[in-house]
Amino acid sequence: MNERLRFAMAQLNLLVGDVAGNTDAVIAAATEARDRLGAQLVFFPELTLTGYPPDDLLLRPDFIAAVERGIDRIADAARGITVIVGAPRLEAGHLHNAALVIRDGAVVAHYAKQELPTYGVFDDLRYFTPGETPCVVDVAGCRVGVTICEDAWHAGPVGQAAAAGADLIVNLNASPFDQYKGSARASVLRDRVAETGLPILYCNMAGGQDEVVYDGGSCAFDGNGDLMSRAPNFDTGLYPVDIERIHRRWTPLEGAIEPSLSAEAVVYEALVWGVRDYVEKNRFPGVVIGLSGGIDSALVAAIAVDALGADRVHCVMMPTRYTSEMSHTDAGVIAEALGVRYDTVAIESVFNEFHSVLSPVFGDRPADVTEENLQSRIRGTLLMAVSNKLGGLVLATGNKSEMAVGYATLYGDMVGGFSPLKDIFKTEVYRLARYRNTLAEVIPERVLSRPPSAELAPDQKDTDSLPEYAELDAILAAYVEEDASIEEIVDHGHERETVEQVVRLLHRNEYKRRQAAPGVKVTTKAFGRDRRYPITSGFGRQPA
Repeated sequence: MNERLRFAMAQLNLLVGDVAGNTDAVIAAATEARDRLGAQLVFFPELTLTGYPPDDLLLRPDFIAAVERGIDRIADAARGITVIVGAPRLEAGHLHNAALVIRDGAVVAHYAKQELPTYGVFDDLRYFTPGETPCVVDVAGCRVGVTICEDAWHAGPVGQAAAAGADLIVNLNASPFDQYKGSARASVLRDRVAETGLPILYCNMAGGQDEVVYDGGSCAFDGNGDLMSRAPNFDTGLYPVDIERIHRRWTPLEGAIEPSLSAEAVVYEALVWGVRDYVEKNRFPGVVIGLSGGIDSALVAAIAVDALGADRVHCVMMPTRYTSEMSHTDAGVIAEALGVRYDTVAIESVFNEFHSVLSPVFGDRPADVTEENLQSRIRGTLLMAVSNKLGGLVLATGNKSEMAVGYATLYGDMVGGFSPLKDIFKTEVYRLARYRNTLAEVIPERVLSRPPSAELAPDQKDTDSLPEYAELDAILAAYVEEDASIEEIVDHGHERETVEQVVRLLHRNEYKRRQAAPGVKVTTKAFGRDRRYPITSGFGRQPA
């Protein structure tokens, strides 16, 4: 009986729905783990073959049939190594979120996920029936307990595996990134170790899928709760974990521990990863960005260049009479620093023509927000024209603060197929821009320091309509992400009138957010899959 074994965590970037491609990736990783690493076991993320989340693809019989063919291919190809792979499994009319143990041509065991989450971005109970029993499989003398993602956040499944004689636990994951998730995961895994005394090996998915980003960070904890190895965030690969029997107990040996990223770096990398995978997986040749000379579009342009390369980023400046010379200059400086294609398309004549065409309808009514929105919608139309003609995906440049209170124009600055800053508050935009400048200075200091303005009216500033962003973001974070009441937010030192104004704007603009492009989730509660509020609702109109 071997006293030392090598297991491998396959931290893969998978494409939802691409069963054949995901199956190829599993076979390639299993072959490499066996031949190059000399591993006895390789295990993969949750729902490896389908990608996560497959959503209503799971309701299609032809999709499930494709998964079964993928399982058969893995069984035929991956011999001489034990493979644990995630896949939906239909048994007796019930679909399970399963982990299949494959060895030398056959599925020798399977486990059905017991804890099926329905919070946040998750909707497992819509599709799956929960399992009830543990799965423990022998791998060269080590008894391996199998669990899946949410199972590790509860005591029951890991405890069942321990009671069934497991020597250690492997946990297959599709755990989405948020800026606090890393420390939360470590805490939860240590809790399971403390309860059972068993080491836990945790393999997480990597890559972007629509709004969700999986950040990898696969890791191993020994039976004392000490971190023994950790894979990089925002990377893919095979990460070996050597385990040894010491005094009749199997324990992972110390391996490579990737350093943690800073708070700004980890969020920035998530945005880059999310943009890259959305563009690549949807096969767009590049992106188009309306570059205004302001902080939001500057940060989006930098993210796009880091994700795709400068040659795939096309920036367009669209000035009017209200565009300051400073903005025009700064946009050019940013474009030059990033090395992107940069065009100027003046829209003053188009704006004037719209005025002329609409004058019989508008009559002598004074200028108001209509004229401001008209500029934004002209820009949106032109960006979409560039997209249609040249093929690039338009990236919207709005941030979470603006999306929350409706400080954005439907079919104008909200135009775009993807919204990188959708879950980034304005104050965080500044922090991320300053972080990006530490890598290479591409955003001029005066863009970071001057008061933000949409430049749609003379001498306009955002604070003409909104509270200062520091206060606005604090109120929004409390109300949206923490579900705090108005009274609780007021008790934290904010003026009641301001809080009530923000809450009214938030609820009133749900209809806009419902029409917004998807964007990268980085907080605990993003607008989109995370937060599902009715458009038509009396709640929040008049504070109770």
